[in-house]
Amino acid sequence: MNLLSGRELAELIDGMAGLPYAGEAVDQRTHALQAGWLAARAGADDELLLAAVLHDVGRTDPVRAAYPDLPHEHAGAEFARARLSERLAWMIAAHVSAKRYLVATDLGYASLLSPASAASLRHQGGPMDAREVATFGAHPMAEQAVLVRRWDDAAKNPHGPVLTPDQVLAAHDRWVAAPR
Repeated sequence: MNLLSGRELAELIDGMAGLPYAGEAVDQRTHALQAGWLAARAGADDELLLAAVLHDVGRTDPVRAAYPDLPHEHAGAEFARARLSERLAWMIAAHVSAKRYLVATDLGYASLLSPASAASLRHQGGPMDAREVATFGAHPMAEQAVLVRRWDDAAKNPHGPVLTPDQVLAAHDRWVAAPR
C-alpha cells in the first residue's frame, strides 16, 4: 500500500477550501477541520480523528475523479482503503449508514439534523429497517462510526472551533509512525 503522505493530506485539506457543503453554512474544509476538533476534544485516537476529518473526502475533486460513479461515502472509502487503512475506509463508508441507524434507533436524533442533512437522508434510504439496524449495530466498529456521524452533524458552525491543518498532519504523522 502506498500510504497517503502528509503533503498529499495537506493538499486534500487545502482543496476542500471553498468547496460547497450541500446548503450548509460552512465549506468542506471548515466542516472537516471542525469534525476533527470535535474528535480531538472527545479524546479520539489518531486514526479515529483522521476518519472524522476525512469522512467527506469523497467529495473532493481528486477522489471524485478517481471514483466518479460512487456516492461520496463509498468513493471516500475506496480512497482510504487504497491509501490509509481498512478501519478508516469502513468508518468513512459507514458515516451515512450511521445517520440512517441513528434515525431508526434514537428518537430525538432526526430533530438534530440540519435541513440539508434531513433532505439527503431521503436519498440515502431513510431510516434503517430492523434487519439493517441489527446488522449495523453488530459491527465491531459501529460505535466509532456513530461517533464520526455525530461529529459530522455538529461540524456545521461557521464560527465554531477547528483543528489547524498542522494538528491534522501531526495526528497523521503519529498514526503513520505507530506500529500496526
